[in-house]
Amino acid sequence: MELTVAKIAQLLKGVIVGKGDTKINQLSKIQEGEPGSVTFLANPKYENYIYTTKASAVIVKKGFTPLKPVEATLIFVEDPYTSFSLLLEEYYKIISSRKKGVEEPAYLGKNTITGQNIYRGAFSYVGDNVKIGNDVKIFPHVYIGDNVYIGDQTIIYSGVKIYKDCVVGNHCVIHAGTVIGSEGFGFAPQADKGYRKVPQLGNVILEDRVEIGANTAIDCATLGSTIIRAGVKIDNLVQVAHNVEIGKNTAIAAQSGISGSSKIGPSCILAGQTGVVGHVEIGEATTIAAQSGITKSFKKGGEVLLGSPGFEKKKYLTCYALFKKLPELAEKIKNLEKITKFVT
Repeated sequence: MELTVAKIAQLLKGVIVGKGDTKINQLSKIQEGEPGSVTFLANPKYENYIYTTKASAVIVKKGFTPLKPVEATLIFVEDPYTSFSLLLEEYYKIISSRKKGVEEPAYLGKNTITGQNIYRGAFSYVGDNVKIGNDVKIFPHVYIGDNVYIGDQTIIYSGVKIYKDCVVGNHCVIHAGTVIGSEGFGFAPQADKGYRKVPQLGNVILEDRVEIGANTAIDCATLGSTIIRAGVKIDNLVQVAHNVEIGKNTAIAAQSGISGSSKIGPSCILAGQTGVVGHVEIGEATTIAAQSGITKSFKKGGEVLLGSPGFEKKKYLTCYALFKKLPELAEKIKNLEKITKFVT
């Protein structure tokens, strides 16, 4: 990556104060900035670093007024954090687009169609009747089963396994070790107290702009599809069970688990280590706090849920306030019992 400060400002729709022709070849934290790097200041707690940073340019919020001289060129924008995120995206596109062509050995099945400018890494396996779009990156040791569809500009990192019949949309990113379309946990209890396997015949559909972290598992449906809607972001080490549907632009943090046939609405947030039982529905823009366990449906939407079993934030905080007082209340009860015995 090598851009001028002026080009970066143009990309971010920002205003420059300083040298626009300075060349930038890397991104950095403000406290670790080096000549030739661009950084940002979004949190006021880091303002002291802007006066000492060696970075060539700093992205700052419009209206920012330095208290001391700043050597770096300043790029004034509406939202420094969002602007730096956009710059990271551009940098990511540049470095990811470098990979092209087919490394050997790599297997390509019968009747498989591949688009333009794709990359297939060494030891990758692509099955029969697969359709792969343009500018797709398939890193080494990826397995793609028969009849899979992969959209344009999707990146599939090393060790990912995508089972047969699954669909992956455009501009998706699937990180290393993730498994898409593995069999759902379907076993029917028997009279002899054993279990009979229920075949899982469905698939998984990832819509556009879905990103999935490392070592996550998304199970195929028993029948039909497990569906991850457009814009969903899933962290590392997440389990999504069979026939689950996750709504558009929902974010799910690490070590969360969603049981079979549950529906999570659009724009929800599931914090780390949350659990959702099967066959429940979570309404739009619901936030589930870390380590909460959801055991029933919350269809209203817009709520914050806490606890295990989880319930509405206001009720939870009331109950928690009482819970913290239990030792004090227990002591009062003991004293009252002593007084009662004395009186009687």
